[in-house]
Amino acid sequence: MSKQYYVYIMTNKNNRVLYTGITNDLKRRAYEHKEKLVDGFTKKYNVSKLVYYEAHEDPENAILREKKIKAGSRQKKIDLINSMNKEWRDLYEEI
Repeated sequence: MSKQYYVYIMTNKNNRVLYTGITNDLKRRAYEHKEKLVDGFTKKYNVSKLVYYEAHEDPENAILREKKIKAGSRQKKIDLINSMNKEWRDLYEEI
């Protein structure tokens, strides 16, 4: 069984902040952000809503994808989220 790597975007309650990350355990990582278990950007800006994710089997491809998303404009990130989740609902319970 191959391991999965996830590139994800999270936001805060008002959808004002966008955070892009990568993990091999999306449920655990989203929970850590939601519960403010890790100091840093997501804790400081109350990032707690998972609004986008994509799975990769290859960690190198996942890292490259994360870098591409991070390098893109805010509008490109918004367009990406809208392509999967127009309502910007929290996808945490679906994973």
